[in-house]
Amino acid sequence: MALVLVLVLGGAGLLALRGSRYGTRARLASAYGAHIACSCHFIAGRPLPDCRHDFEPGMGLVTLSLDAERHSVTARVIPLASTTATFHHGQGCVLESWR
Repeated sequence: MALVLVLVLGGAGLLALRGSRYGTRARLASAYGAHIACSCHFIAGRPLPDCRHDFEPGMGLVTLSLDAERHSVTARVIPLASTTATFHHGQGCVLESWR
């Protein structure tokens, strides 16, 4: 019973946090990180770890993952936000819409 209570309270806390200014900042950070890293990797041809050098200060919580087959980079601020940017020839890196 205690485990269920902890899970329910934790889930409610996470939902409240996602809707707060911290959740908004996390979504913005993930979008910025995905777009910068996608452009850095697929347009400039740099390795993904090197692309973190292009981030603004304070972006340490943003993690990056590469999907070379889809030509996309996903940036996450776990557990608050996740955004993917996909490279399209002629368009550059385009952010997928937020859910």
